[in-house]
Amino acid sequence: MKADLIVDTKGLACPMPIVKAKKALDGLKPGQFMEVLSTDKGSLNDFTAWIRKTNHELVQHTEENGVFTFLVNKI
Repeated sequence: MKADLIVDTKGLACPMPIVKAKKALDGLKPGQFMEVLSTDKGSLNDFTAWIRKTNHELVQHTEENGVFTFLVNKI
């Protein structure tokens, strides 16, 4: 699945990955996808909680070489 927007938050600590993701997601239309890249070790918990709170869909998340990738569908 291809993202409509990629948000690179590598090197940023909480809460900045979520803040940047929220700003980016606000610019998307429902049904579009955003990919967020993060190196913050707490980002998995942060994104899971944020998605639950905002009712968007976390399509997938992966971790490779210390980089967490989140694919979010704007609902």
